[in-house]
Amino acid sequence: MANLLHLDSSADLETSRSRAIGHTFSEAWLAAAPGNTVTHRDLHRDPLPHLADAALHWPARLRPAGSTPPADAEALQASLIAELLAADALLIGAPLYNYSLPSSLKAWIDNIHVPAVTAPFDVDTQPLAGRPAVIVTSRGASYDPGSPTDGWDHEVPALRLILGTALGMTVSVIATNLTLAETVPALSDQIDRSRRELVEAHEAAAALARELGAPTA
Repeated sequence: MANLLHLDSSADLETSRSRAIGHTFSEAWLAAAPGNTVTHRDLHRDPLPHLADAALHWPARLRPAGSTPPADAEALQASLIAELLAADALLIGAPLYNYSLPSSLKAWIDNIHVPAVTAPFDVDTQPLAGRPAVIVTSRGASYDPGSPTDGWDHEVPALRLILGTALGMTVSVIATNLTLAETVPALSDQIDRSRRELVEAHEAAAALARELGAPTA
């Protein structure tokens, strides 16, 4: 029995590929073992506030003298961290917005990345070390190595840094590109690739969910 924390951040509630692929992952996770559970948080439908006070970047013992962040903001941050720590695996639906993270997802990151609590600082603290984190990224165009847009994706590298390096999680990425191929004429010659990658992403999501959600020996 294992719990998956599934985050969605797409503003598209109807045709989002990151939402659809994430749903495939969650369904396969639930089917992988009796008793598996999913905690779903929709960061677009139920957006988190931005940090109310810079002091919330730090645990209480490391905050500047006289810091008094709002009690409700502090309680919300604590609940988000507890929700993450209670998960055996993390799944993030992360569409690429303006070459970076959706602001709704960034607000969640700002709440849960706390040095000396979830990441090392003056103590070697990585309570999530080794746990799987799966990023489902959907991108309107393509960012192939060696192409003119190589390196324009500033979302996946940032998530790898936060989740993998800082929190110590084991990060996997499932990507589907050219999501705009069927609606943007300049990309119409890429429709076949777009459709192929979507199918492959669903297959990869189901396979990885079955693997990660399977009972441990």
